[in-house]
Amino acid sequence: MLALLVPLTLSAGPREYIWPKKKMPHPSDAQIAAMTDEAAQPGFKPARYRRPYIEWYDAPANPNGACMILISGGAYESCCDVEPVAMWAQKLTAEGVQCVKLVYRTPRPAGLAYYQTAWEDGQRAVRKVRSEAAKRGFDPERIGTVSMSAGSHLSVLLATSSQTPAYQKVDALDELPCHINWAILHAPAYVTTDGLGAPAAREGYGPDVKLDTIFHFDAKTCPMSLHHGGLDEYSPNGSTLIYRELRKRGIPAELHLYPNVGHAVLGFERGIEFMRQMGFLGELDHPVPIMDRYASDEDRAEYIKEDLWPEGAMPDAQEHQCKPYIEWHIPKVRSTDAIQIIYSGGSYEGNGPDGFEVAPARRYLNSLGMTVVTMRYRTPRPHGLPKHITAWEDLQRTIRLVRSEAPGRGLNPDAIGIMGSSAGGHLTLLGVTSSLHNAYLPQDSIDFLPCNVQWGIGIYPAYALTDGLEAPNSEGGNEDSAVLAPEFSFDLKTAPMLFVHGDADDWAAMNSVKTWEKMRSMGIQSELHTLALRPHCFQVEASPGTGSFTWLDRLGDFLRRTGVHLRVP
Repeated sequence: MLALLVPLTLSAGPREYIWPKKKMPHPSDAQIAAMTDEAAQPGFKPARYRRPYIEWYDAPANPNGACMILISGGAYESCCDVEPVAMWAQKLTAEGVQCVKLVYRTPRPAGLAYYQTAWEDGQRAVRKVRSEAAKRGFDPERIGTVSMSAGSHLSVLLATSSQTPAYQKVDALDELPCHINWAILHAPAYVTTDGLGAPAAREGYGPDVKLDTIFHFDAKTCPMSLHHGGLDEYSPNGSTLIYRELRKRGIPAELHLYPNVGHAVLGFERGIEFMRQMGFLGELDHPVPIMDRYASDEDRAEYIKEDLWPEGAMPDAQEHQCKPYIEWHIPKVRSTDAIQIIYSGGSYEGNGPDGFEVAPARRYLNSLGMTVVTMRYRTPRPHGLPKHITAWEDLQRTIRLVRSEAPGRGLNPDAIGIMGSSAGGHLTLLGVTSSLHNAYLPQDSIDFLPCNVQWGIGIYPAYALTDGLEAPNSEGGNEDSAVLAPEFSFDLKTAPMLFVHGDADDWAAMNSVKTWEKMRSMGIQSELHTLALRPHCFQVEASPGTGSFTWLDRLGDFLRRTGVHLRVP
């Protein structure tokens, strides 16, 4: 996930020092401004590298009016991310973005906050960049940052706290504003109060662990795309807490969390999709309906439909509900013996296997060589029972029935995943977290098989938090009082999950985020992606090059990381 050995095909112009001579705040002979590859050169003379600077890359061939400041990490002890900075410059320039590198002072200053001189350099650099907008042909209100680790901590300061001066005015340049317009943040460090200037001692957990109060979330706080590994010692909970604060203020944001990965640059392609969705790369292309993109079953070799329950043995049968069934969709060429079960949402009032929440994913996975089972569960809601009970019974029965038939079809009974959207996402959470709790009494020998799964995929799950048990989340799921619904047991068979959720969904993205946080607290590594500006049913139609268009690829990525050997498209 970390781009290595990127060819340095771009050149940078002469460095521009950001401070006038003898006016730099807090000068120190103990600090330098140099990337580590430069500082490692034979004959490097620190005295020549005291002044922080920016360095402009070649102008893009097809500029779109955006500019990105590239900021290295290095624990505020060095600027070490030489290869990521080169990769960002290469990819962003190809997208039409003017790039400029900031090299700030390190190591940490003596007698000051560990970030202080870098923050001073950061605010001054933004002003310097803004001052050259007209000359270099970009919009002064389309300036973003991309960063890593301590550089992301600095970017969070720039993104949230531009109305707080880091230094006293030194010249006319300081009359310009120092806010940025968006930020792509890889692995922001030092965000939670259990890890100020160091790795998070308690992994970002604890009733007293909060966001550092240096982040002011002022009136100029900008949209952000946060990228973090689930095993990062600089806790990913820092990113979830930043994300929640942005949501409280109605600021569009994305959150991308990756399982079983430590401190690294992750998913920069998602950051580019975020920029495109937000309009920072120009106007969006015309949206395309997903059912037009996935209209054919040409990769399916065999189709089998079967009733879910033996005649007269369906528990809690109610005449007003539809008849449940499953359908096997077996690909022409199998690349895996794993099985994905998929079903739709519908507020527990209706559901079906042929609409936009099921058919495209089924066809996509068939094209990768994976067997898919679709389920139609009983709806509308049962009388006299909680809304989900008969659907939960049907899901547990489906998993057991699929497990019982898998060996006879040459498939693995212990490689089964479930996937649902909206109310179906709520049902998926039940299936993933509560398989040791029987939803019904056994009806035949199949019901003595286990109904746990090996993974789950939740697409904008609804009804997962207590501020939205029957309707959209009244508080956006952002408050501490909105906790996970009581029907989720989080038992010892709880499986890892992939979550994909629209950031602007009324059935709030915090349904997914708080479930991810709970799973991480249990030692279960899951994956999560939220999509800026996107509502419920984000996938119905989407513009090419955005996360709402490429979201099915996240399924393939997640399944491969889970150990499912899918064909690469």
